[in-house]
Amino acid sequence: QLETLEQEEQECLELRPHPTEKTTHIVSHEHGMTVTKTLQEGEAEPQCHSFSYSRAKLRARLLEGASLLLLRVLARRQTMPRDLAFPAINSEGDLCTSRY
Repeated sequence: QLETLEQEEQECLELRPHPTEKTTHIVSHEHGMTVTKTLQEGEAEPQCHSFSYSRAKLRARLLEGASLLLLRVLARRQTMPRDLAFPAINSEGDLCTSRY
């Protein structure tokens, strides 16, 4: 059984005159997971937004790393079940569904 303990994604856009950096940090804890999003536009103060999901909401959800691992296993087996879908968390930290 695999469990995601921590995940971080960073995106940088070199747009003049205001380069933008966006970071999403997801960390697991005993009550669930906390998602922290940070947006830095140019020289402005970073905007930070944090929220949490309970363990009950996260049950059987795949994060990006686990999804990549699943895709590798399916590729190795050279089989893809019809209409395969899992509850997931996207790179923004939002609850969604991943369909393969």
